[in-house]
Amino acid sequence: MTLTRRAFTATAAAAIATPAFAADRPAPVIIGHRGASGERPEHTRSAYLLAIQEGADFIEPDLCLTKDGHMVVRHENEIGGTTNIAAHPEFAARKTAKTIDGERIEGWFTEDFTLAELKTLRARERLPQVRPASAAFDGTDPILTFEEVVEIARAETKRTGRTIGVYPEMKHPSYFAGGGLAFEGRMAAALKAAGLDAHDAPVFVQCFEVAPLKTLRPLTRAPLVQLMSLEGGPADNSAVSYAQMATADGLKAISAYADGVGPEWKMVVPVTDGGLAAPTAFVSDAHAAGLKVHPWTVRAENIFLPAKLKRGADPAVHGDVDALYDALFKAGVDGLFSDFPGLAVQARTRFLKA
Repeated sequence: MTLTRRAFTATAAAAIATPAFAADRPAPVIIGHRGASGERPEHTRSAYLLAIQEGADFIEPDLCLTKDGHMVVRHENEIGGTTNIAAHPEFAARKTAKTIDGERIEGWFTEDFTLAELKTLRARERLPQVRPASAAFDGTDPILTFEEVVEIARAETKRTGRTIGVYPEMKHPSYFAGGGLAFEGRMAAALKAAGLDAHDAPVFVQCFEVAPLKTLRPLTRAPLVQLMSLEGGPADNSAVSYAQMATADGLKAISAYADGVGPEWKMVVPVTDGGLAAPTAFVSDAHAAGLKVHPWTVRAENIFLPAKLKRGADPAVHGDVDALYDALFKAGVDGLFSDFPGLAVQARTRFLKA
């Protein structure tokens, strides 16, 4: 299956630029984080279709590898928390413990199953206590492949008349490579097969590790994004921290192999005394290095928001997430990840009108 230029007729940025904002710069893109994962079990067809319905410009599939080398869409290769595998007695003996990026994890892992076996499972909500309405859809959707997510974007692009991009993440590539499952070649081949091997294609390929992006760089012309978090550093390079990579010099170094950066949102708008502080220099430094900035992940529930943005004590109730959206847009980000893309789109509309 190929996503041709006829299917995707414009670059991702140009396709979502609104007239009121295009004279300055393209409107910030809204990335449906694992789909509309605040409202449907993550990484499912239901979640992706709802994200697109709500106006998302990109849908994000996290990718893990199967025993037979397929790229399947799961946030982690441990799937006990996001599928009904525990209810499959035929797979009980495959429950095990593994060390992944220095952390010991017990459960069932994608690399121990073939694609055909994983297709017998059904997805379930990862946070049922916080998102009971989403948990009502447990057992509905099967695990998807990357190719199936690309097909969703292609079909919805045709149906809606607007470009729907894909934003895949290579999960734990060094770990998979250690088991004989290299990610980079598979990723490059999939992009070419989908017609996404171009700098202006509606796609971004992201990773928290550094070497896989550097390996992928000569294999594809698709835009690449270096992910980073507020703490720690890349699993494949203990000599450097994300804090070092987030400096002006660090961002300039990233620009040699990537087109953008995906920081944890607190790296752009810090939290001080339970509230949102003034933006850091992250966006301006990244833009000076020629990098786009797509922070992750804005979630609406109280449990995920700073103290001063909470509304009441119930962790599942939505807080003042609009204040966070507004602060990130004002900081100049080129887009953002959200579990509630509909809320993000509404916030963007208000911001552009203002």
